Amino acid sequence: MPSPSALANVLIAVAVVVLVVGRQMKARRVDTDRRFWPVPLVLAVVALRDPALVDRDHEGAAVAVLAGSVGTVLAMGCVWGWTVRLWGEADGTVWAKGTRATLAAWAGMIVLRIGWYLLGGALHVHQGSAVLLLSLAGLLLVRGAVLKLRVAQRFDRVAL
Repeated sequence: MPSPSALANVLIAVAVVVLVVGRQMKARRVDTDRRFWPVPLVLAVVALRDPALVDRDHEGAAVAVLAGSVGTVLAMGCVWGWTVRLWGEADGTVWAKGTRATLAAWAGMIVLRIGWYLLGGALHVHQGSAVLLLSLAGLLLVRGAVLKLRVAQRFDRVAL
């Protein structure tokens, strides 16, 4: 049975995913003054504080699975950031909306994350919810950075 903190971490991750995906599929004004990194930073801090982030009984394999998983999710964050449709209005506002490709990127990311989880299981690596939170933090951070960069390049706005 999972520990209460592990269950809480999974619930946090699920809530963030539902919130983020739901928001991304609606047209939203891009606030170029808003910072994109606080939520990923909080998720990363929660994940990194978990002593079970790396399975000490299988440390080498655990670090490899963690690095591969986070690396894959970072790449998917780039893909996700590039699938969002951007447009500008006459009043100078910039808008963004997720596309079918955005949903496909999310689905692909989930499939790849499950694949890493299964690989870790095959290697007998215990993977706690902290891995999921750290991956989600990386995904949101990279996606936000790509989106800000795209807005800055296309609409001559400050990127960060």
